[in-house]
Amino acid sequence: MAVFLDRLGRLAFRRRRRVVLMWMVALVAAGTASALAPAVPDGSYSMPGTESQRAFDLIEQRFPGAGAGGGAEGASAKVVFVAPDGQKVTDRQNRSVVDEVVGRVGDVDQVVRAADPFQADAVSEDGSTAYASVTFEVKAKDVTDAAKQDLEKAVEAGREAGLTVEVDGSVLATQPSGGVTELVGVVVAAVVLLLTFGSLAAAGLPLLTALIGVGIGTATILALSSALGLSSATGTLALMLGLAVGIDYAMFIVSRYREECARGRAPQDAAGVAVGTAGSSVVFAGLTVVIGLAGLSVVGIPTLTQMGLAAAGTVALSVLVAVTLIPAMLGVFPRAVLARPVRREARAGTRPAAGADKPNLGGRWARLVVRRPSAVLLVAVAALGVIALPAAKLHLGTAGDESKPTSTTERRAYDDLAKGFGPGFNGPLTIVVDARSAEDPEAAVAATAREIGATEGVVSVSAASFDTAGDTAVFTATPATAPTDERTVDLIHTLRGARPAIERATDATFMVSGSTAGNIDSDQKVQGALVPYLGLVVGLAFLLLLIVFRSVLVPLKAALGFLLSVLAALGAVVAVFQWGWLAGLLGVHQTGPIMNTMPIVMVGIVFGLAMDYEVFLVTRIREAHLQGEPPGRAIVSGFRHSARVVVAAAVIMISVFSGFIGVGETLIKMIGFGMAVAVLFDAFFVRLTIVPAVLALLGERAWTMPRRLERIVPHVDVEGHALTRDAATTAVPTTAVPTTAVPTDAAATDAAGRAALPVRDLPVR
Repeated sequence: MAVFLDRLGRLAFRRRRRVVLMWMVALVAAGTASALAPAVPDGSYSMPGTESQRAFDLIEQRFPGAGAGGGAEGASAKVVFVAPDGQKVTDRQNRSVVDEVVGRVGDVDQVVRAADPFQADAVSEDGSTAYASVTFEVKAKDVTDAAKQDLEKAVEAGREAGLTVEVDGSVLATQPSGGVTELVGVVVAAVVLLLTFGSLAAAGLPLLTALIGVGIGTATILALSSALGLSSATGTLALMLGLAVGIDYAMFIVSRYREECARGRAPQDAAGVAVGTAGSSVVFAGLTVVIGLAGLSVVGIPTLTQMGLAAAGTVALSVLVAVTLIPAMLGVFPRAVLARPVRREARAGTRPAAGADKPNLGGRWARLVVRRPSAVLLVAVAALGVIALPAAKLHLGTAGDESKPTSTTERRAYDDLAKGFGPGFNGPLTIVVDARSAEDPEAAVAATAREIGATEGVVSVSAASFDTAGDTAVFTATPATAPTDERTVDLIHTLRGARPAIERATDATFMVSGSTAGNIDSDQKVQGALVPYLGLVVGLAFLLLLIVFRSVLVPLKAALGFLLSVLAALGAVVAVFQWGWLAGLLGVHQTGPIMNTMPIVMVGIVFGLAMDYEVFLVTRIREAHLQGEPPGRAIVSGFRHSARVVVAAAVIMISVFSGFIGVGETLIKMIGFGMAVAVLFDAFFVRLTIVPAVLALLGERAWTMPRRLERIVPHVDVEGHALTRDAATTAVPTTAVPTTAVPTDAAATDAAGRAALPVRDLPVR
């Protein structure tokens, strides 16, 4: 692997103009294709294998015209009227205002029908609230701004007349936008890169290449969105991940290039070694991210599959950009990315000073951890364990208008309807009755409706609507509780549990569907898929890390550390989005259940990124160990070379993910926050603290493997041992480095496993 990537890096360095031109052509081609592609379709969310989806499919089959025009696919709205305190909407003056507003709404362009609430029985029992159902002839995204403005003017006229008038429905739906927070994340990343490298060229190169990779990836997704039916969240997730890993991967290769140049290598040789060593880590780290994202396919939810595969493709593209475009750009600016002292020495023709291996903060931190590994491990695990406690109270669901701020008319309309008609009004259950086997379909449907209406927890049932054949009917059952209430979940299970008895009595079968039932089915499907998904991705990544490090304990430690960090991240998400801690600070306007797809998406992403840091850090530690350093000193050496870059990479990822907290879409907001805290916990608590502590406790055992596995597992030179073993002949000799004590109480062992001198007595370069 290392030798192949070394050759690839050298080739890209030599053929830099061709490589850069190739990527520019790819960027222009992808951008052109996305510009010429049809518009992105409306987001569709299907749940194969669930009862709610089967019911929806039956409606599509038996009621073929239901989705056309003014049907299910057309935009809709509810105009909600609330009378002043002590009055009723049925009072003569208030009723005339309602009639006037409904008439004006009916005259709005693209409106097919505005139902009169007094004729449609859409008035609450106490007469305080009424609503008018409005149907448009086009989809929500095709409603013109002029039509929306006319609707707002009609509503405002009702408010001026003294009524409280609010609007709810898909006609108000807007595409999620992130505002300036996403840009802030990129700016913070640029500042971190500049502070890390101390060079504008070195800081700008990772940003430039990451933007090129993300640009190609997201443009390709947009170009294919219409053909493949991809949702808007698909591109957002790909942008989020592609930008984060693209910067990090480029950063590691550029950092290794600067390190090799500081050791005296020629630019082309340094580029080859950088791609061969750091590039090998990038390839395997990228593979773990791809495994985690592609594994979302096992959940069986098409939307998640699309999101996972699209993001995985963008990450794979970022890896390809890192190992080809980065060395090509280094060929264009071979000296500009170097630190100022190295550039000075290169211009003067002098040898680099012996300073590449000077002690730094990363090395000092590693010494501290290696000195007291047990205490450090206990404190870190306890801290993450406490943060993870709220995850035990995780409640999955789907956020609706109730999660929007009260400043929006949708939220106010939701609250008014719940107050006037009951909390279950906002989440009615759709009952689909198939009476083809019944002798009298109408009687069978009526009997089914009576049984469902008599069920405890059901407030009312509507009149049934039959298909043209007269043997299939649809009606709604209104629960007594809100859509996200646990009692509504119990009600749906009760209705489905009573189905066999009702079928025997009526010779007709029924299914419970609708958005509320669909959300509950989605929750259960995601929960059921979580364990198999974790088993798949952890198992595949364990095998991958087993090959990379030729160790059983290192991959096991990596997997356990990941589980700890992801549980802590879920705990933080529950505390903020479900319990409301710091909710106002993060723009969370209403607490409630966690979006059902969020945990499994976050698990897939966090797993891949956690393995990123594991590969980057442990590869340098193993590289030092293979060069003859004992385990304790190898930890310090590995941290001295990689900790600073890993910290910078983590800060960049946290900044990029935090930028998506400002996105209006709840799922993306949750993922952005969850990913930011997950990277924080995994990078600083697990990889930079728990990993060195565990490795110090394991000692030589961390790098051993059973003999049977030793013969089976293929050799993959990720550390670039074949490239660096001849360093004495290719690098400029340096002066002797004074001995530095490694503060630890652990005893080192030699290669044969025999006890050697205490690590604290061994010299550290």
